[in-house]
Amino acid sequence: MLPLHDAGFKTGEARTASSRLIPFVLVVAISLIAASACGTQTSENDAARTDTVPGGDESELGSVQSVPTHGWLPEDWKIFDETVRWAWSEGIDTVSLGSAVARIGLRFVGTPYEPGTLEVDGPEALVVNFRALDCVTFVENVIALTSFVRAHDVDVLRDSAQARRRYEAKLSEVRYRPGFADKYEARFHYFSEWLAAHADDGWLELVAADLGGRSDEEPVYFMSANPQAYRQLSDAATLNAIRAMERQLNVGDARMFLPEGELMAAVQGVREGDVIAATSTVPGLDIAHTGIAVRFNGAIHLLHAPLVGDSVEVSVEPLAARIQSISSQDGIMVGRPVDGPWFGG
Repeated sequence: MLPLHDAGFKTGEARTASSRLIPFVLVVAISLIAASACGTQTSENDAARTDTVPGGDESELGSVQSVPTHGWLPEDWKIFDETVRWAWSEGIDTVSLGSAVARIGLRFVGTPYEPGTLEVDGPEALVVNFRALDCVTFVENVIALTSFVRAHDVDVLRDSAQARRRYEAKLSEVRYRPGFADKYEARFHYFSEWLAAHADDGWLELVAADLGGRSDEEPVYFMSANPQAYRQLSDAATLNAIRAMERQLNVGDARMFLPEGELMAAVQGVREGDVIAATSTVPGLDIAHTGIAVRFNGAIHLLHAPLVGDSVEVSVEPLAARIQSISSQDGIMVGRPVDGPWFGG
């Protein structure tokens, strides 16, 4: 996955002003990336610079209760509370999972883009921030919110402290390896790992291979090759942990993606609500940008938080055309949310 929201790189998504934002009325009628994924959008020219990535008993919340949390300002709770109540009032918990993901994502259209939202001062903490999003935190929060809405009923909001803890547990599961939300190196820094890990968890299905994809043989090493871009990597032990993680990714299962030249045909198999990860041409980097597939006028578009657009928006161009127009992106990986216990099924 792309260590994008770690450093705030730019990815080379130059767009014209007219192509930045689809009118909201059309929305109603995913810059950069990765597990850390998008907080850092990158390009070949910018790779080395930093502009600054089911409900139950309380016992089911796990170790997240003891993990430091950064956020939950009054505005965060207001957005969370309003979004959850809106989702229940709209019956989002009763529609198809893909539709639920897409409709909750559309609620965030217009939310400001901000890189590096997870890079707070001090030790690693679970960041909760609905006020500003990068491409990866947008996807993470939409997935966690969808799970929360489908796993609980409105009564959970009567106890705001418990509701926050339950949401933190969901978000922690999305963003970190199990049980390690207080360690920087346990965050999913490469979005391809984010996808693979959650496929192993059973609530996401990788579908690029079924759509005619091929394996991406390029190794990942961007973070360890650019430690100056990440303040946490000034610590030798953390840097060594990142190197070890990269080695594991490079000997793991092949990453399957749909090359840009085959997208026009393959995108017909992409569904609304699928998680889209645009593959990167930057050496050592797997993913350049993330978002969520939405259908408009019969075509799949990208619902995402782009650096250039300044806020969450729906791409004016259909997904395939958009990928083909950006030199720093050369295809997509696709993760499809799967109904089951994690999503309250």
